[in-house]
Amino acid sequence: MSAKRISKPSTKAERPIRGRADLARLRKTSDAVISRTSPKELADLPAEFWADATLVHPVAKQPISLRVDADVLDWFKEQGPRYQSRMNAVLRAYMSAVRTRSGRKGAA
Repeated sequence: MSAKRISKPSTKAERPIRGRADLARLRKTSDAVISRTSPKELADLPAEFWADATLVHPVAKQPISLRVDADVLDWFKEQGPRYQSRMNAVLRAYMSAVRTRSGRKGAA
């Protein structure tokens, strides 16, 4: 047996990871295709709707170990995929409410 390893090029790098946009494909997509395939709810948006739009970069997540009651975890999981993102959204809403109530940005 040879000591030299033979590896096949991976096609995984060509496919986007689940939940990630295929930016190369999106950049090639024409406005006509976007209009044709967009949800009906977007059809009536005025042209100036996007005029003041700003690009918002997502904040990196911090991996942690968190202990929650089993019934709470089960309930979030029953809501479907991305339950951890929903849990984060609930925590963010609570944080915002406490900040608003206290009138201080860093208060908890």
